[in-house]
Amino acid sequence: MFSQTTEYALRAAVWLAQNMGKPQTTQQIAAATRAPVGYLAKVLRALGKSGVVSSARGLRGGFGLVKQPELISILDIISVVEPVRRIKTCPLDLNSHRLKLCPLHKKMDQAMALIEDSLSSTTLADVVNSPSQSKPLCDVMVTRLEVGKA
Repeated sequence: MFSQTTEYALRAAVWLAQNMGKPQTTQQIAAATRAPVGYLAKVLRALGKSGVVSSARGLRGGFGLVKQPELISILDIISVVEPVRRIKTCPLDLNSHRLKLCPLHKKMDQAMALIEDSLSSTTLADVVNSPSQSKPLCDVMVTRLEVGKA
């Protein structure tokens, strides 16, 4: 349902939320999220243009979230790269459906509204702090730590 670009954007945002206050380079984010560096750079630029992340150059530079994870919804991230498309008019452009969606498209739009509502009410902090058997990107973090010990 969501594109690979959306997936990379969400992974990057979660990683930045987990590392709040510690700027992360594109290479660090790519390694942690298993995203291609070049592609991730484009995603991070889009997140930067939209005001979700900021970047700083230099020795201690990198990317970071502009706001606290509690103030950034999953929908905020998704909307930057692939906005949720609601059905406002008949996709078939039928005259008989101009004023009212047919039952099929009405049902599809209602489903999109539920998804949109769920994504807008879930923050990065909710994802990072969720009581769960598994943490977001946990295996990646363990692997990285183990590699650093070797």
